[in-house]
Amino acid sequence: MANTKASAAFSDDEKAAMKAAVAEAKRAKQADAAAAEAAAVDEAIAAMPPGDRALAQKFHDLVLAAAPEAGIRTWYGMPAYTKDGKVVTFFKPAEKFKSRYCTVGFEDAAALDDGTFWPTSYAVAGIGAAEEKAITAMVKKAFAG
Repeated sequence: MANTKASAAFSDDEKAAMKAAVAEAKRAKQADAAAAEAAAVDEAIAAMPPGDRALAQKFHDLVLAAAPEAGIRTWYGMPAYTKDGKVVTFFKPAEKFKSRYCTVGFEDAAALDDGTFWPTSYAVAGIGAAEEKAITAMVKKAFAG
């Protein structure tokens, strides 16, 4: 019975995220961890539905152009980009948590502080020229210093 109760405490999506985190920890210990992580990000993007995939690939390309020094890995199964081993920014596909939009997020390591109140996540339904410019600026700021 205890196993049934514990399993009911987490949704299927939460269980999948936990399994992804375990796989990520195992990959990080591999001799070729950087290559394995980059391949995992490519696989994660390729596995997304077409709309999410296009946005994720665009975000991936923008991050790598703005911060070529960024580490690449998955984070709970999502594409993520790191600095000094800490996740700085990530892309959450809409389908992952059955949301109506994708999310671009920035973690504490991004240090995008702006006074006493600032956004750390952005809903993304499309990436045009204005969004490219904004994402590029935030990524550059997040990876500076």
